[in-house]
Amino acid sequence: MESVTLDALDRRLIHALQLDGRLPFSRIAAAVGVPERTVARRYHRLRSRLALRVVGLVDGRRTGMLDWVVRVRCAPEAVETLAVLLARRDDTSWIAPVAGGTELTCMIRTPLPGDEGRRPFFEQLARTAGVREVGAACVLRPVAGVGGWAGRMDALGEAEQSLLLPPRPVPTAPADPTEAVPMLSPADSALLRALSQDGRADLGRLASASGCSESTVRRRIGQLRDSGVLAFEVEIDPALFGYPIEALLWLDVPPAGLREVAEALAGHQQVAFAALTTGPSSVFVMVECRSVSGLHAYVTEELAALHGITRIESAVTQRRTKRAGPLPAPLAEKRAGAPSGRAAAQ
Repeated sequence: MESVTLDALDRRLIHALQLDGRLPFSRIAAAVGVPERTVARRYHRLRSRLALRVVGLVDGRRTGMLDWVVRVRCAPEAVETLAVLLARRDDTSWIAPVAGGTELTCMIRTPLPGDEGRRPFFEQLARTAGVREVGAACVLRPVAGVGGWAGRMDALGEAEQSLLLPPRPVPTAPADPTEAVPMLSPADSALLRALSQDGRADLGRLASASGCSESTVRRRIGQLRDSGVLAFEVEIDPALFGYPIEALLWLDVPPAGLREVAEALAGHQQVAFAALTTGPSSVFVMVECRSVSGLHAYVTEELAALHGITRIESAVTQRRTKRAGPLPAPLAEKRAGAPSGRAAAQ
């Protein structure tokens, strides 16, 4: 990726896109007071340098799927190959080797438990060369970061935001992932795949991908968003905002303290994502910090003030192999020549 520095206009553009990834450049331009061509040029510059991308994400809870936080301990020589193999899969996201060289974490989406007629993913992963241990915690409920990391959403004032973001229905998450699962047609699935590659793809491209008319595509995107199935996320490196240290935290919290801790995490500036999970630790958190001392202060001050936390395990990520959406085409092509492996790539 080419070197990129964000200025005030870039940050306002990114904030606007996090509010609504498909906002027309004309509306963004009117809200921030610059020509439309300037906004478009800034967006295409950042996107061409692989610094920014808008992706369409599907809420697995609304489509009968389960999300898992997966920790893989493996031989040092296997970390990079395994990260690339996992990144090629459509069902993985947020892949990050951890500093130290013998572990990586990722998120994986799977169908509900049952006989799929093939070896389950976690069994495949455990049998992959170089893998020594696999731990998987099911995401029970996200509690922070679903609408975007707060650290990149402070560039626009309330008046500007009100110009950009018309009222939309606020969907409620199903209490049970097997309840109220929308029926997605093959055209819907094709549309969602196209949006996962480029959340700002024009209606013509989306119509071609889904086999529907442009008017149908426009209407269906609105329906999927209003039902909570589809949301848009801005992928960008927090280091560009001055937060080069990313850490993963596993918090032990007794059931009686979960509500208080979850509500507090939702208001912490450093938290990019947090969820209640199964497993040895009941809360998983991704945090973005300006420095190691900033991470220390967050753990020893803000988290230490929450009486419900009894234990914290932490790890600093080395880099991101993959973020929320599929790998951008240039990176996918670059990694296509990486060493091949078995099992996890299947």
